[in-house]
Amino acid sequence: MLPSTTPLQLTTSRADQIFPTLTAAQIHRIADHGQTRTVRAGDILVQPGDAAIPFFVVVSGEIEAVRPAGATETLITIVRPGQFSGEVNTLSGRRAMARLRVRADGEVIQLPRENVLALVQTDAELSEILMKAFLLRRAELIAQGIGDATLVGSSQSADTLRIKEFLTRNGQPFTYIDLERDADVQGLLDHFHVSAADTPVVICRGETVLHNPTNSQISSCLGFNPPIDQSRVHDLLIVGAGPSGLAAAVYGASEGLDVLLLETYSPGGQAGSSSRIENYLGFPSGISGNELAGRAYTQTQKFGAPMMLAKATRLACDRKPYFVELENGSRLSARAIVIATGARYYKLPLNNLAQFEGAGAYYGATFIEAQICKGEEVIVVGGGNSAGQAAVFLAESTKHVYLLVRSGGLAETMSRYLIRRIEQSPNITLLTNTEIAGLDGDKHLERVTWRNNQTGGTETREIAHVFIMTGAVPNTAWLDNCVVLDNKGFIKTGPDLSPEELATAHWPLTRRPYLLETSLPGVFAAGDVRAGNLKRVASAVGEGSISISFVHQFLRE
Repeated sequence: MLPSTTPLQLTTSRADQIFPTLTAAQIHRIADHGQTRTVRAGDILVQPGDAAIPFFVVVSGEIEAVRPAGATETLITIVRPGQFSGEVNTLSGRRAMARLRVRADGEVIQLPRENVLALVQTDAELSEILMKAFLLRRAELIAQGIGDATLVGSSQSADTLRIKEFLTRNGQPFTYIDLERDADVQGLLDHFHVSAADTPVVICRGETVLHNPTNSQISSCLGFNPPIDQSRVHDLLIVGAGPSGLAAAVYGASEGLDVLLLETYSPGGQAGSSSRIENYLGFPSGISGNELAGRAYTQTQKFGAPMMLAKATRLACDRKPYFVELENGSRLSARAIVIATGARYYKLPLNNLAQFEGAGAYYGATFIEAQICKGEEVIVVGGGNSAGQAAVFLAESTKHVYLLVRSGGLAETMSRYLIRRIEQSPNITLLTNTEIAGLDGDKHLERVTWRNNQTGGTETREIAHVFIMTGAVPNTAWLDNCVVLDNKGFIKTGPDLSPEELATAHWPLTRRPYLLETSLPGVFAAGDVRAGNLKRVASAVGEGSISISFVHQFLRE
């Protein structure tokens, strides 16, 4: 079984950064972190599904990276002398997606994952080369759909959309086969003994078939979660991997803390579903929320902070060390905790909304949703920056965007640059004092009725896509009354906690809570979940990083 002799063509011109050739001095420094071994043509160095992927620098000979698919292989690339293997999974500890095989006899330098992490943390020059290559290689795999997962489904299916979003927002390359558009789909279904009625299905590493799997089942099959020792007491447990949680993980791990990051869905939080963020410092041309989250997540891996995808169901605060209980009943213990669980959009008060969620009603506007409604009319509901970014982004590919806001305008809730974009866009119509009054359709949304809340007048349009980005509900129900909340359910911290509230909470220390500390010593809140937060990416990142200074102070007490 031999692959073709021609590697896949790159979608970018940055081949010298994706596959750089190291100097003799750089190779010598890497050799200090690993061991040199002789390899023979045909030797298998890594198999798809392997955990703890080694890193190889080719001194002589060649290594090929191939993707097996049944009885055939696709040649991804050839690693030649002076070049190195690996991509983002080398850092994260997730399972290998490709087979590494020796193509020509030679010699390689092999490093275990732990030594690669030490290298990128201590050698600035090599860190820049390796990190840039790893990120660009992952971007290339995503662009070409080369991974160890295949999704077969329908663009009209809410579960297909859910799985696509889950894989995409977790940076997982995958192949998507559409039931309505791909001519050879029946052959694939027959091969795996699956009918169209069974879809969506996820095929892991060409072997395991998952029928309409939950996100947890996908995580398990693809090896998203690193092994976690439940008996271990971490220095810091961060619950939530939005901008604030990711910032806390990067700063905490880079400063030597034993950090574990816990996230229910994917890195990025609510910001991760933003089509484009243009007012975040350092990105003058803007950056998508998913790309920003992906870069931040890779930083956490660089500094050795593992992320576990699981749902926190309870904070146990009646003992020390504190622990967080997960949906499967397991527990994670830590000396300090940063709560960064963020907020979610309000759900519209419509009886049949759930029927259309993922099938015409969406809570994020990314490239995935934009593909679904290309060339059609859409509605965006909300007056904040997220709604404005969605309207501007969707206006690029849709026929028309109706932006509905309950208030009389946007000036008090949206950044001026977005308001100007909306005003100047010929295919965005702003409807003020307007709310959704009804949704109608069979399996997918077909019609929308909106109502003017001043005149009472209604209008029904044949529109099949509504993007809901209204308000914010804090994700605090799992805290089990361990910390003081405000009347909207957000966590109160620092100076916002009154003496009476601290007395009722039995605050045990002579000092008052630190700036971001809750009514429970050693438990901090950062980002959108915190009362008084400004609901901006920059402020969330700032709070996440600042929280670490207070964690250090608490751990020294």
